[in-house]
Amino acid sequence: MKFHTNFFYSIFTKSIFIILLILSLALKSQRTITVGGTNWTVTIPSITEAGSNYAGTYESATNQILIGASVPLLLGNGKVSVHYQANPTWNSNLVLSARRTGNGTTACVGCSITGGTTYITVPLATDVELFRITAVLALASYSNIPVQLQLSGVSVAIPAATYNSLVVFTIAAP
Repeated sequence: MKFHTNFFYSIFTKSIFIILLILSLALKSQRTITVGGTNWTVTIPSITEAGSNYAGTYESATNQILIGASVPLLLGNGKVSVHYQANPTWNSNLVLSARRTGNGTTACVGCSITGGTTYITVPLATDVELFRITAVLALASYSNIPVQLQLSGVSVAIPAATYNSLVVFTIAAP
């Protein structure tokens, strides 16, 4: 009887050790994000008639930005956020917005990507959530998640200049 008790105790302690090892490895896994695509140059037509104004709103290609992101299984989900930085000049009357136009590709069964399908205003220097990725039974790894940009607020009242911004994406725990 003592042999069986020690035998089961040994299996139990080894099982706990293996589970703790797996948990520690999983907790060291990190969320990752990669951003690709091309620079977007907005072409604003010339005004040819006095008293006219610009259209005011311009959209990039639906896949202007392509995001790759992964979320470890045991951490559950990742929040992809966005903000912009003036690079070097930006006019505060111009409004930059972003939206996710598709899910990209994944081999993860049971994983999901939610939110971000309608335009959200991208703030200066402060992150705002664009979408979330949830891992259920496996590592949630997505590639080529398409993002579209929108520029609004273009007006003849804004001084003529070249305005640039840098759009920054981050991924973190919600």
